Amino acid sequence: MKRLIGRIDMGNASKRLDKLTDEDVQMAFAQNLKATHDVDQRVRGVANAVVAVGDRVDGVNDRVACVDGKVTSVDDSVNVFGDKVAEVIHGA
Repeated sequence: MKRLIGRIDMGNASKRLDKLTDEDVQMAFAQNLKATHDVDQRVRGVANAVVAVGDRVDGVNDRVACVDGKVTSVDDSVNVFGDKVAEVIHGA
């Protein structure tokens, strides 16, 4: 009788251990899923920030191109002025 009761107790303990193991695996999976979701959200935030920086760089590039055009215009004006000064010096 004691052997039978011992086997029943052992069987119940084994079933309970299996249930606890399953719950532990489910909990670990849930924590892993949450961590993965958190990382995904952070990566998306970084990606959005990178896009915003890219947009700002494009704006700076446009401004630099505008300044470059103005510098070229000033350079052309200086060259014309220099040519006129040379004409005055050499023609005088």
